[in-house]
Amino acid sequence: MVRLPQQFTTMTDMHESNEARLRELLRQARPSPLLPPRFQESVWRRIERSECAPGPVTPLAWLDALAARLLRPRLALAGVAALLVLGGVLGAAQGTAEARQSARAAYLSAVAPNTIR
Repeated sequence: MVRLPQQFTTMTDMHESNEARLRELLRQARPSPLLPPRFQESVWRRIERSECAPGPVTPLAWLDALAARLLRPRLALAGVAALLVLGGVLGAAQGTAEARQSARAAYLSAVAPNTIR
């Protein structure tokens, strides 16, 4: 039979005591970093700045906002994909038109006399 020290009456008490000591050791081993000076003040200033109503909309501001949205990685990838698909469709349409024109010219040269060409 295992004898516990006098301060512990049960194994649960001993376990809770060890857990509390471990928690305290972990808290001491990982100190919380100090915040930079005037941190709260700068946070409130940024919040106030973001809540301010936007100024008048100018074409340059509108263009800047559009560019900022389009340059986000998700939208940029979608834009590149759309341009690739559009390029493929236009290339296929132009290739089909040129193939038809080439086929017509070949047919005319085979069937028609040299004076019509």
